[in-house]
Amino acid sequence: MVKIRLRRAGRKKLPVYQIVAADARAPRDGKFLEVIGHYQPTAKPHAITLDKERVAYWLGVGAQPTTTAHSLIRATGLLHEMNMKRKGRSEEEIAAEMEQWQARQNERREKRLAIKTRRRQAKKAAEAEGQESA
Repeated sequence: MVKIRLRRAGRKKLPVYQIVAADARAPRDGKFLEVIGHYQPTAKPHAITLDKERVAYWLGVGAQPTTTAHSLIRATGLLHEMNMKRKGRSEEEIAAEMEQWQARQNERREKRLAIKTRRRQAKKAAEAEGQESA
């Protein structure tokens, strides 16, 4: 059975992962069939690069992604795009839908960032208020 999974590279405390298609019996950093992408969790925002054609090929052949690899593939929108192709949508419809999808993702990212910023400000204000009363 072929799995799509992460293969660790990089150095100590600075991981970089290769997204690979590998035999399920092979060790995590062992033998693999093909490198189909890269993931840098330390970059801000996280850097994910995928060879979409090869990922689609391996998924079509029956490769099973691990949960982490699945979430990374999903984050790039590839699964959404493949699903629309499977439904028989035209290339123009797919391109338009993917633009809308990307816009929604950007809105969600900005909303999460705004919430995080408000929480930080509230925490700083509470700390400052606590120090004033002391």
